[in-house]
Amino acid sequence: MVAKMRIMSKELVEAFRFICTVDFWIMAVLWTFSLLASYWQFFSHGLFGRIVSFPRNANIEVPLRPLCIITGATSGLGAAAAYALSKEGFIVVLVGRSAHRLSERVAEICKHNKDAHLKAFQADISSIESILHFRCSLEQWLLESNMHASVQLLINNAGMLATSCRITAEGFDEMMATNYMGPFFLTKHLLPLLRNSPVPSRIVNVTSFTHRSVCGVTFDKESVIGKSSFRMKQYPCAQIYGYSKLCLLLFSYELHRRLRLESSCHVSILAVDPGVVKTSIMREVPPYLSYTAFAFLTAMGLLDSPEGAVNSVLDAALAPPEISGVYFFGGKGRTINSSSVSYDTGLARELWATSCDLFLEAQLSAKSISSSVQR
Repeated sequence: MVAKMRIMSKELVEAFRFICTVDFWIMAVLWTFSLLASYWQFFSHGLFGRIVSFPRNANIEVPLRPLCIITGATSGLGAAAAYALSKEGFIVVLVGRSAHRLSERVAEICKHNKDAHLKAFQADISSIESILHFRCSLEQWLLESNMHASVQLLINNAGMLATSCRITAEGFDEMMATNYMGPFFLTKHLLPLLRNSPVPSRIVNVTSFTHRSVCGVTFDKESVIGKSSFRMKQYPCAQIYGYSKLCLLLFSYELHRRLRLESSCHVSILAVDPGVVKTSIMREVPPYLSYTAFAFLTAMGLLDSPEGAVNSVLDAALAPPEISGVYFFGGKGRTINSSSVSYDTGLARELWATSCDLFLEAQLSAKSISSSVQR
């Protein structure tokens, strides 16, 4: 009993300390207004008949069973998407950090879908080395399985909300690496397989309404890798999370523009905002606060389950192949506009240039390490 009281007392102290931070008020106020802004646009557009929606592509004959890759597939939205797309006839490649949880997820999906075709790969999206290893393992598996060397759908779903500063082996802030740099690097590495698809292929980036709370940003190397936060006494978790989701959106729109310039390209890219989903992403926030937040959102009717929120992901994944460069929100194939900052082409080009520089540096570093090991 005494031990339990001590734990409760410690959790209350942690909650109080977090309430005294700027990040708490960004989450409590700015993120709430950002979410309401999305819903206001959603409902006002629907009221005046200006909302744009796209039906799912169904019953299309393809020369091969389509292959889908989902990151962060061990739980939450990623797990729900893996199950749903296995029911749609995809070969689903589940990517996650825990081999044990991957095995559990594969077993659970197979239990509910006897016809599921699944393959699991252990990979950490925050690690460039792990992404390179995953790409090589994927290509080897495709070759050994006598499958077409292509990918039809990539869903960049992996994400995290960290409340403390953690630095990856490559020197990146872990949250920036997981939420943006990892998806950027993975997409760049898998683009050849997406381009090689005999049918239209697609990239779906799972972003967030929290990007609306971000303004006055820059995209130099120090900002993109999150280095500016390393020296701060208080880790700006809410600011970095929103920034990472804005980066993912700017990247999505810039890649869309670049792909459209390729006359023979049949790769499309879409962004998805699933709203507020009850997953484990809030696990680092003090429990009293996360429980309170979920209770408030439930009372407001704004909290969704992974099984409900996955509909927005499926809308994007299964939209007609000519649809690209749009922002899905709210389910039923409906789209809205993201923030005005996310459409700034100048900022998008700046972020693209910085990200490509970091991508090139990472490749050169990987080659250098590989050469030294071979010697």
